[in-house]
Amino acid sequence: MPNDLNNFLQLLLNSIEKQTFIKITVGNKRKKSADLKNVFVKPVLIKNVIKLSFVYRYPTNDITKNFDAKEGSILISKMLEDEFYNADLFTTENDFHLSIQKNNTIKTITRTATLTTKVNLSNHDKEKIRIIKTIDNIYLKELGVTTAEGIVKKDMQDKYKQINRYVEIIEGVIKDLQFGGDIQVVDMGSGKGYLTFALYDYLVNKLFLSATVTGIELREELVKKCNRIASDAHYTNLAFKDGTIESVILSDIDILIALHACDTATDDAIYRGIKANSKVIICAPCCHKQIRKQMNPVNELKSITKHGILLERQAEITTDAIRALLLEAHGYKTKVFEFIATEHTPKNVLIVAIKLDKKIESPKISLDKVVALKNLFGIQAHYLETLLEML
Repeated sequence: MPNDLNNFLQLLLNSIEKQTFIKITVGNKRKKSADLKNVFVKPVLIKNVIKLSFVYRYPTNDITKNFDAKEGSILISKMLEDEFYNADLFTTENDFHLSIQKNNTIKTITRTATLTTKVNLSNHDKEKIRIIKTIDNIYLKELGVTTAEGIVKKDMQDKYKQINRYVEIIEGVIKDLQFGGDIQVVDMGSGKGYLTFALYDYLVNKLFLSATVTGIELREELVKKCNRIASDAHYTNLAFKDGTIESVILSDIDILIALHACDTATDDAIYRGIKANSKVIICAPCCHKQIRKQMNPVNELKSITKHGILLERQAEITTDAIRALLLEAHGYKTKVFEFIATEHTPKNVLIVAIKLDKKIESPKISLDKVVALKNLFGIQAHYLETLLEML
């Protein structure tokens, strides 16, 4: 980066620190055909911290995003390198005009301040505070969620929201639970590791708990990649292992997680969690084929299941309802709710089960409900029910 641009950005950071910053405008497009016309930046107060509010001006709409000072200065630098030729910084002390020539020479002109009244900082406390931070986050960068500067990539915004929503759910689940000593967490089918890394980060670096997290994944190349990233991030108690949900050897488990395990793999995961007496079981089911193939009601429900799309949805609801009832029959308190809005991911149902401290008095109540649902839809057998018969 040219020194003149560095100096200009330092003027910006200094004015923010001294609270003399009023606004900055970035304009004069390098590509006249580009949709982004210009960008206006002003300071705002969020949770008593000064942030930079960016307004991106497009022909038909404006988009507003907030960033911290360091991240904002990096964004401005990138815009001046790639998208615009000019920037005007207004402070209560001076105005600074930066211009970039087509040969990339840079000139900065200092002028008398045209605006001398300090900006009235609006308190934007409604700004969503993300639990998982992006700056200096090695695993988010290595997994392709952020740039080297810690900025979330445009095509990974939904993934970043999903990661944070997942951690928020974990936070709500475990906040009132008591764990003895080191927390043992197993993530069945960890895939690329987005959520496994985030969970370890949250438990160890946010809550300062002693936790050992293991990701189980069938694909060897993903296991190797995730272990390398864990090493680079110095996550000493995070490891990824080859294996399947059915065959992996498990010892003590406090939290068992299976997100988007396909069809009966979710049942295998729940079964392993119940068998290991896991304190918490969290599943995001996927591909409810086993029940759908069996559903053949002879009552009024036949009007629903004759339509393919309605049969599919009914199979999902019925499958997960039976899973929740079977967990309750084995001493768990269950909740089934939306994981994240459907515009971010279509696989958005989460089953959360927490082991009750006392033995359930009458598991037969939940088991009778399972039988009633099976009879209602003409279902012969639920795979999880079959597995649990082996306990």
